[in-house]
Amino acid sequence: MPLSRRHFLENSALLGLASLAPAAAATRGGRLVVAIDSEPPVLTSALTTAGPAQYISGKIFDGLLRYDSHYAPQPQLAQSWSVSPDGLTITFRLRPGVLWHDGKPFTSADVAFSVLNIWKKYHSRGRSTFANVVTVDTPDALTSVWHLSGLAPYILSALGSPESQILPKHLYDSSDVLTNPHNVAPVGTGPFRFREWKRGEYVALDRNPAYWDRGKPYLDQLILRVLPDGSGAISALETGEVQLVVDPPPADIARVSRLPGIVATKSSGFTAALAAFEFNLDKPWFKDVRVRQAFAHAIDRDFLLRNVWYGYGEVADSPIPASLSPFHAANLPSYAYDLGKAAALLDAAGFKRGADGVRFSITHDPLPVGQSYTRAAETIRASLAKIGVRMDIRRQDFAAFVRRIYTERDFDTFQYAASAGPDPAIGTQRFYWSKNFQPGVAFSNGSHYSNPEVDRLLVAAQSESNPAKRRDLYARFQQIVQTDLPKIPTVSVAPVLLSKGLNAWSVDAYGVMGNFADAFLVAA
Repeated sequence: MPLSRRHFLENSALLGLASLAPAAAATRGGRLVVAIDSEPPVLTSALTTAGPAQYISGKIFDGLLRYDSHYAPQPQLAQSWSVSPDGLTITFRLRPGVLWHDGKPFTSADVAFSVLNIWKKYHSRGRSTFANVVTVDTPDALTSVWHLSGLAPYILSALGSPESQILPKHLYDSSDVLTNPHNVAPVGTGPFRFREWKRGEYVALDRNPAYWDRGKPYLDQLILRVLPDGSGAISALETGEVQLVVDPPPADIARVSRLPGIVATKSSGFTAALAAFEFNLDKPWFKDVRVRQAFAHAIDRDFLLRNVWYGYGEVADSPIPASLSPFHAANLPSYAYDLGKAAALLDAAGFKRGADGVRFSITHDPLPVGQSYTRAAETIRASLAKIGVRMDIRRQDFAAFVRRIYTERDFDTFQYAASAGPDPAIGTQRFYWSKNFQPGVAFSNGSHYSNPEVDRLLVAAQSESNPAKRRDLYARFQQIVQTDLPKIPTVSVAPVLLSKGLNAWSVDAYGVMGNFADAFLVAA
C-alpha cells in the first residue's frame, strides 16, 4: 500500500536498515527458464512500461529501493533515505562498492542523470511521477539529494527497478537515448548480466559474480524464452523445459495446476494487470460520450472473466482496481451488459443503422500477448455486431502494436493491460492526464483524453499529503472518468504457473518483474 509522507518520516531510519530475509536452504547453481509470451521492444524498462521488457530488465538492473510483500520500501541501491520536514527534499545514501556490469562504479551521477534525463523525458509513468523533481544534487559519489517543487508523497513507492531503472551515465550521456545500442545489450547493476538476445527465441542472462549482495544470485543462468503460442509454453512446462510461465492461457490453468510438480498462483499486486478497452478520441464517432457509453453496455465483463480468463481475476469497475483499496471508490457510474440500452444510445447519438444494418465500422487492435486479448476482442466483436457496429480485428507483433497506437496513432480502438499501481499517481494518472498525451511514449494517454477538471484533480492528488483528502480527490477523479469513458476497464488479472521446484522467485512486491536474486531450484 502506498505510504504517506508522515509514515516515511517516522520510519525512514528503520527502513534504511531493514533487509529482506535471505532464502532458506537455498541451493546454488542451475538454469531457470521462464516462458514469456511476446518479445520486448528493448531490454531496459527505463524507456518503456512494456511488460516483456520489465520481466527481463528487472533481473539486469537494480532499483534504488525494493518493496516487501506489504509494499513497504526496503534498501537496494540506496542503503538509507530521509525526507525533510517540509517534504521537499529527499536524500538517498547509496550503497558503496556497487559496480556496473562493465566494471565501472555506480555513483550518484548515474542517479541524477537517470532521474532528469531519462525518467522525466522518456518514461510514460515517470513523466508524471517525477514531474515535481526539479534538481538532483550529487555532493559526493554516494549521496543523491532530490529537490522537489511540490509535495509528491508517492515517489518512494516508485523507485523499484521495473518502475524506475537507473541507466549508466557513462554509456548514455553522449548519445541519442532512444537509439543507444545498450537498450538492446544492457549494462546494469543487477544479479544477472546480459549475454545474448536471439530475436524471436530467447534472452540469455548469466550470473553476475561481482553482484553487491554477496553470495547471490543462486542461479547460474536465466533464460527468458519467447513462446507466443500459449499451448507451447504449457507443453514446455509439463515436460520440464521451462519452470515458470508468465500470463499462461487461462483455459489451461486449472488442468495443469492439478499435475504433480506444478502449481498455479498470482503474481504480486504491483504487477496485477488491469485490462481495458480504449478509444481513439480523435476519431469523429468517439467524440460523443454516448457512443463510448454504448460500447460499455455492449461489453459483457462477467462473460469475459468467466470464459476468456476462466475466473482467474476479477471484474474491473474503475480505473483504480479494488486491489488498490486505499484509493478504489465505490458507487461509480456502472454499465451493465445491455444491448438494448447500447443500441438506444447509438440511435440518440445519430448513428442509425444503414441498409445493411451497420452503423459504422472500426478497426480494433488487441494486445498481441498470449491469446486472451484476441479472444476477448472476438467476444466483443460479436456483441458489437448485434448493435450495428462492425469491428475488424487487426493482428501484429508487440513492437508494431506499440508503434501503431502510441506513435502513428493509426487505430480506432485497442485493448491492452497495464499495472494501475503501486499508486494512482504512478500507474493510473498516465492514462488520463492531458499532459501525458505524448506521441511516441508507450502506455501513456493513448486516447488523447483531455478534461481540465480531471487534470486539476490528478495534479492536486499528486501533492496532497493528507491521506483522507487524497482519497477524496481520487474518488472524484474516478466519478468523472467513469462518466467520460475514454477507456473501459474490463478485468484485473495476474496468473502464473510454475514448477514446484522453483523457490523464492517472488520475495517482494514485484513478483515476476523482480530481480530473482533469491530464486533457486530444487528437484520437484
